[in-house]
Amino acid sequence: MMRFIPFIPRPPVVSVVRLAGAIGAAGRFGGGLNDAALAPVLERAFKAGRPKAVALVINSPGGSPVQSSLIAARIRRLAEERKLPVHAFVEDAAASGGYWLACAADDIWADDSSILGSIGVISAGFGFPELLARQGIERRVHTAGRSKSTMDPFRPESPEDVARLKGILEPIHAAFIAHVQARRGDRLAKDAPDLFEGAFWAGRAAVALGLADGIAHPVPKLKEIYGDKVRLVVHGPRRGLMARFGLRAGAEAIAELAEERALWARIGL
Repeated sequence: MMRFIPFIPRPPVVSVVRLAGAIGAAGRFGGGLNDAALAPVLERAFKAGRPKAVALVINSPGGSPVQSSLIAARIRRLAEERKLPVHAFVEDAAASGGYWLACAADDIWADDSSILGSIGVISAGFGFPELLARQGIERRVHTAGRSKSTMDPFRPESPEDVARLKGILEPIHAAFIAHVQARRGDRLAKDAPDLFEGAFWAGRAAVALGLADGIAHPVPKLKEIYGDKVRLVVHGPRRGLMARFGLRAGAEAIAELAEERALWARIGL
């Protein structure tokens, strides 16, 4: 009740938003991250209760570069509108798109064993042309448009398709690098040739490279910055009844879990 009485000093409030899971458009990675689902959460975090700051608790192996960019841009836009500092705290990983999100913060803190980095872009798949040939199966594809069947897994890979795919991946990679450089600036190591080549590092090595600002956990660090009486208010998405009981469509859920598991496996987790 005391916080509603005027002239009584109130403890500072820091909004906490947990960004956990793979990053993908709505409908993918049901428990994961996308801009549409996070928009109301971030709006509340930056406005409700007149917070002194927003803390992002990040645990993500990455995912969609577009959704990563949209979420990070929303965080920066709200931070600038409300003139609030943003702090990021990394749990298991802020890798690839997860690191894109971390760079939306003004500072990044990690655990000794956190994985950070993986500043790169990947497109992966399988090819089966020899398997089909051995089984006597003929692939029949008819298109209107020469590039409509690009990277068809049932045809031999063509240099033209690979060149076209690289032409898509490289500007996405350039946008990722530009975002990291703009947000981390002079804190990034100048003599690290692998920094933007998709490599990733654990806590203190990431700090030495300028990918993070230090080793720290949310509660003690936020108390250090805002005082022992700081009040942490957690904001999260409002889940439907099915989600609360962990119920989702079987085949879709299995496919999404497998895809998310593959993202974590790329960083050894």
